[in-house]
Amino acid sequence: MADRCSVRAPAWTRRQVLLAGAAGAAVLGLSACGGSTDTTSTAAKPGAPFAQPTVLTSTNGRLEVTLKAEVGTVPYGDGTRFAYTYNGTSPGPTLRVRPGDTLIITLENHLDEPTNLHTHGLHVSPEGDSDNVFVQVDPGQSHTYTYVLPGDHRSSLCWYHPHHHGMVAPQLGGGLFGGIIIEDAIDQLPDLAGSTERLLVLADPKVGDSSSVLDVSGMQKMQGREGDAALVNGLDAPAIRAAAGSLERWRVLNASPSRYYRLALDGHRLQVIGTDGGRLAAPDPVDELLLAPGERTEVLVTPTKPGVFPLRTRGYDRGSPGMGGGMMGGGGGSTSSIDGQVLATMVVTGSASAAALPSSLVPEADLDAGVAGSERPIELAMGMGGGTGGMGGGMGGGGGMMSFSINGESFDANRTNIEVRAGDSEDWVITNTSSMDHPFHLHAWPFRVIERTSGPPDVPGWKDTVNVPANSTVTVRVPLTDITGRTVYHCHILDHEDQGMMGVIQVQ
Repeated sequence: MADRCSVRAPAWTRRQVLLAGAAGAAVLGLSACGGSTDTTSTAAKPGAPFAQPTVLTSTNGRLEVTLKAEVGTVPYGDGTRFAYTYNGTSPGPTLRVRPGDTLIITLENHLDEPTNLHTHGLHVSPEGDSDNVFVQVDPGQSHTYTYVLPGDHRSSLCWYHPHHHGMVAPQLGGGLFGGIIIEDAIDQLPDLAGSTERLLVLADPKVGDSSSVLDVSGMQKMQGREGDAALVNGLDAPAIRAAAGSLERWRVLNASPSRYYRLALDGHRLQVIGTDGGRLAAPDPVDELLLAPGERTEVLVTPTKPGVFPLRTRGYDRGSPGMGGGMMGGGGGSTSSIDGQVLATMVVTGSASAAALPSSLVPEADLDAGVAGSERPIELAMGMGGGTGGMGGGMGGGGGMMSFSINGESFDANRTNIEVRAGDSEDWVITNTSSMDHPFHLHAWPFRVIERTSGPPDVPGWKDTVNVPANSTVTVRVPLTDITGRTVYHCHILDHEDQGMMGVIQVQ
């Protein structure tokens, strides 16, 4: 696959270029194609040893687990911090299954508020006791979910988190999330069998010793909450120890409610081999990779020389809910991440030639989204007033109600917004009319990105979440195959979803 170093930089919007321009190459100590340069960085020191969540693996085609959602404390630095946890940890345990398996999860709600569970990325039924986001599990109650994975489910990194409307952002931001890894035969390819596989769950909790960390202002809800720390598996800048000549395989999940991560690894290129919905046809080399909330990626790294190499998130401006002197009382600060913030460090020992990369991963035919039979316009909007029904809306800085809507309607669980026939294929033309980026997520059915008018070029793979930059359009092709049922699509800035930027789809 072609090297995209030469085309990636011009794809940024003007506001992103202005934010990153002065600091980009200088901070990273790299050339314009610096990921390919073996440069030892001394800009960061290793933190605590890298550690991963507990892994629970299926046997004989079945994995049965209990997840207890409860209040607790988790380690942080030399002390602890308040968190919502699954089984006492955040992230919760990683669930490892294979195509054709049956996954059974009993969710016990030990919180003092309703919750439920969504298996983000699983191509399974969205009804009954499967991935049904309309289920409500009240305090002190439990619910057993049963997910039957298709025998041809693509190998991918999925994840689980709450999806009780109106409470998704605080519950996920509080710490309720965990990974689901779908294996298949590709994991045994000779070039991958000897790799060191790691799960990196990115989250940005607000740090404190009480439930007050869950409280956010009206303005923060409009913007989408961001926390105090950017952690990997709950750790602050952990040290990933690797040997030169080895092959590192990282599955990366953005489990933050609102924060974007523009990832770059000092001195190394990221060889992308998977996106939200599965593997690519071949490795795709990039110097940086933007992960919006809910997005996942799988990358290979080939260390060759000794040194300490920070994994950073470069600056990214996802916009502001402010619109001049009108919305939000004329304010609305820009939600820009810190340029060069270190998420982890790769500590390499020894010197050796780069490990071999696989030349192919899945057949090109597996990435064919077919031909769409029709187009469907989807408009994501924020504004004062407007929108109907549901629990949408929020308080603006000027005292008015702000609406969050899709195609002019805020979420109403009793209304079906889109009805389609099973087997149809559609192009969804998603237009963002607001001054903020919105990551768009569709449950149950993966899609391919066909074109966009703004933003970096898309890695060519199956997706279930795609970033739609402010004042731009992204077209995705959605084959509505295999599965029938009623579920949702929404903005994955979860405060926006909670306030109404969500709709209901029925496939029958």
